[in-house]
Amino acid sequence: MQFKDIIGQTETRQHLTDMLQQNRLSHALLFLGKEGNGSLNLARAFAQYVVCEKVNGMNKPTTGTSLFGEEPISNGQPFDKSDSCGQCSACMKAAKLVHPDIHFSFPIISIKKDRPTVSNDMITEWRKFILENPYGNSYDWLQAIEAENKQGNITSKECEEIIKKLMLKSFESKHKILIMWMPEYLGNEGNKLLKLIEEPPADTLMIFVAENEQQILPTILSRTQLVKVPMLFASAIAQQLVEDKLTDADNAQQIALMSEGNYREALRLLQHADDNWELLLRDWMNSIVRTGPAAQVKWVEDVAKIGREKQKQFLQYFNHVLSHAVRLKAMGDAAFDPSLAENETQSAISGFAGKINRLCHFDQLEALVREIDQATYHVERNANAKILFHALTIRIYYIISNKSVILVP
Repeated sequence: MQFKDIIGQTETRQHLTDMLQQNRLSHALLFLGKEGNGSLNLARAFAQYVVCEKVNGMNKPTTGTSLFGEEPISNGQPFDKSDSCGQCSACMKAAKLVHPDIHFSFPIISIKKDRPTVSNDMITEWRKFILENPYGNSYDWLQAIEAENKQGNITSKECEEIIKKLMLKSFESKHKILIMWMPEYLGNEGNKLLKLIEEPPADTLMIFVAENEQQILPTILSRTQLVKVPMLFASAIAQQLVEDKLTDADNAQQIALMSEGNYREALRLLQHADDNWELLLRDWMNSIVRTGPAAQVKWVEDVAKIGREKQKQFLQYFNHVLSHAVRLKAMGDAAFDPSLAENETQSAISGFAGKINRLCHFDQLEALVREIDQATYHVERNANAKILFHALTIRIYYIISNKSVILVP
């Protein structure tokens, strides 16, 4: 994988390449970022950049270079230092996850009765999963290997295997690289890696890719150089959805706004892109503030029929509208994403959020968000939909009953 294949993250990519070119690269890095932002893809692309034969040749005099040998030539043009070449043998192997000097460690389940399972036992499944689901999370991975109710783990035996691998001489590249995905799954057995992290063999690079800083062993956290990976901009997600021909521009913008920087979530929301959550929400709010109990009962019966997954998507949409309402009340026009300012979807959400703001003050908005979060929690745990949404309707009525604005165009 090359940097150009990653959605957004321009500044982070530049930071990583600068560290290598300026010889400021630590031997232990922690890529920390929320699910769906491409942290693992950045680690893969950076590992490929490190082993790329043309990147490694940037400072070596070779035939065809300039007088002082500092600018390698590629097809008659200076090599672009901002990304790996993608064409050399090392890049092609790294892209297929088969480079002998790039090692992977990840959560696994026990599959061997006679000996502990390590990552290498599942490397074929891992390669297939990552190549097909580059923005997948740990839950997706455990489902892919049919873990069912088993808990994923990075074991003591895995730590021993890592030490053995990194103590060996590299095969092809100057560097030996370990990418550990989800070090949160390391228990206290992770302390076995401390000496390796503190005093690694020469030209060893360890990249830990994590989502939750609080769940990482403090002894490992304190020994790594932190690289914060931000969430993706809505404009970058929307552009990628359109470029991949997954949906049209309007749907892409709506999905991007609701995904809140998580590309995995955007792909999941795409499955429900044809659902008109705005109309459903407007009908609900009108039944609460205008048309009364009969309309509320009918609405509850209708929403109870759409299924648990769609109910979750609808509540998530409502939460997004409420979040936008809070920003709009606090920031005014500055709440708009400048890159999407002319988009019809954002205008519709902002317009609806503005009407909710006429119904509610900050404390009421906070109460609504809290109720929607609770409802989402209960939907995920198979609560009775009719009882849940009927109770939620009553709570929302009492939260906003001191206002009477009608939410219609």
